[in-house]
Amino acid sequence: MLMDREQATLLVVDIQEKLLPAVEDAAGLMARTRWLLGVAQATGLPVVFSEQYPQGLGPTMAVLLEAAPHATVVEKKHFSCLAADCLPEMLLERDQVIVCGMEAHVCVLQTVLELLAVGKAVFVVEDAISSRRGSDRLAAIARMRAAGAVIVTREMVLFEMLRTAGTPQFKLLSQQFLLGEQP
Repeated sequence: MLMDREQATLLVVDIQEKLLPAVEDAAGLMARTRWLLGVAQATGLPVVFSEQYPQGLGPTMAVLLEAAPHATVVEKKHFSCLAADCLPEMLLERDQVIVCGMEAHVCVLQTVLELLAVGKAVFVVEDAISSRRGSDRLAAIARMRAAGAVIVTREMVLFEMLRTAGTPQFKLLSQQFLLGEQP
């Protein structure tokens, strides 16, 4: 099954000011998520940000919001975005959800499991999720895969949004996202 920009939404889970410094490779997570948001913007993929209790954990990182100016931001207190009943219709109407964010073993995991339970095709971007401990991240990836989530990378997202080489868009996005050093 391929990701399809006409059927998918990118869900960025809880990359917030006060929580980010606690996760492994926070700077790398930020850089890789910004890269992924750039791909979403360039290919017309809708974006939703969730925020876990923003009054206590702060808002989504401003640099991420700036990278996706037309994104929807939703607040929640439940760990799962579905349990919180906060996801916009625009996301729920689409068949596919591409998920990144943190923490992999808590909010990402619970959201992914519940998206699968309601019949969504879920793609977890393994190089754009993090947890405080690497062992928790790895256990979350294994559990999500076993439950039916498809584990992908950022480049898979890019190439599946494009689908074809030799177009002006492919040339532009190849230069923008593939040439040079990647985060």
